[in-house]
Order: sequence, then structure tokens, then C-alpha cells
Amino acid sequence: MLEVTPIKAFSDNYIWCLRQPGGREAWLVDPGDGAAAAEGLAALGLELGGILITHHHWDHTGGLDDLLALGSVPVFGPRNPAIGPITRRLAEGDRATALGVEFQVLEVPGHTLDHIAFYAPLPTPLLFCGDTLFAGGCGRLFEGDAPTMHQSLSKLAALPPETQVYCAHEYTLANLAFAQAVEPDNPELAARMNRDQATRKRNEPTVPSTIATELATNPFLRCGETTVAQAAARQHKKLNTQDAIAVFAAVREWKDGF
Repeated sequence: MLEVTPIKAFSDNYIWCLRQPGGREAWLVDPGDGAAAAEGLAALGLELGGILITHHHWDHTGGLDDLLALGSVPVFGPRNPAIGPITRRLAEGDRATALGVEFQVLEVPGHTLDHIAFYAPLPTPLLFCGDTLFAGGCGRLFEGDAPTMHQSLSKLAALPPETQVYCAHEYTLANLAFAQAVEPDNPELAARMNRDQATRKRNEPTVPSTIATELATNPFLRCGETTVAQAAARQHKKLNTQDAIAVFAAVREWKDGF
């Protein structure tokens, strides 16, 4: 089992630091801030062994040059030539081994067209999903469209319910506030909000979540639920509530203006 530790960057980013228990070698996921990443590794007494990249946005790739200036390590990421330092470019179905763990590569476009996720089916499965699936939400559609993002989220929703979901931002409370606007009578959502508010008061991360938790409380994974479809229809009077993709598009538009 990997140990996963968050390194905070910018105002709300998490750079995920992976290592084997007791090991000195670490792999980083989406190091947008090289200085924060290097300081985090030093504080943990770890040495950089490699890097995983989910997509091209600067707050996920901006630290690559600074980190690689400290020493050459493998960089696994999407097949996007705009991310120059990647040493192995990955696509759907590829396998990538880090720290002795084999990750499955999932293409999950929508937020960006090059977005991938890394999934390890360990005894407790792990998912590093960047900005596709958030705790309580999902990424904005900067490059993809609603059908593309809905398909990507459906792929992630089909993973085992116990899968630990490591997204890249601490957006949870804002996402849950919107989720409660969509489903004000969802008791699991209310309980989650209470838990996560207490977690943030302790200045602790609300991440990781689990696929089971997201299926129960995240409106973007619940577009087939009557409660979500009816709430979306109140925002879009001519909405076909039987069309989950149309419901998703309406909920995403609603969230964008929330």
C-alpha cells in the first residue's frame, strides 16, 4: 500500500506525494509549484523519484522545470506535446509503474482534452484524477463539452466504490454548498457537509473522498437521479429530464453561475 501525503501549493492545490511505507523515494502528482514541492519533499526527508501529470494546466505542470533542474527523473503524462518535460506519454489502456505499483491510465477528457487519470487497483484502490472529478463536484468544461465530460465521469463512477479519490484542489465546501442547492433534502449530503466543515475547521484536507461518497452526494455523478433532474429542470424549463447528459449540461451551467 502506498502512503499518500498532500503538499499544499498556491491557495488550494494539493501536490500528492507518494511513497512506499518507510521508503525514501517519492513520486509527485501534478507539481504545479516547484518550490512548494521541493520544500515538501525536504520536510518529509524524501528524494524525488518521478512525476505523474494529469493535464497541461500551469497549476499542475508549472513546477516541472524547477524540479527537473535538481535531477533527471521520469515524468509520465498525457500525449500532449505542449508539456515538453514528459518522458513517457500515456493513453487509455496504458500501464505506468511507479514505486513498484502498476497504475492503469484512463483518458478522462472534458476539463481539458488531454486529461488522463491514474488508477491503481490495490487492496484499497487509488485514483489520481486531477481536475476531472472533485470532492463534491467536477472540473469546468474549458476544452471539452458536456457529453465528453459526462462520459469521463461515468468511467470514474464505475470504479470500485471503495476507491480513494485524490483530486487536486480543496474545493469541497464550495462544491457541497452547490450540491445542497441541487439536493437540499439529501441526508447523506447534509452529513457530509457537517463532517467536512469540521475537517476544514481543523485545517485538514477533505480529500481523499471515495467513489461511494461521490455517488451518494455529488450532483455531477447523480444526473440520472430524479431529484437532480427535477432541480435542473427548475433552472431550464424545457429540459428533458430523461436525458442524463442534458441534465449534466444544465447542472454544470448552473454551477458555473452559482
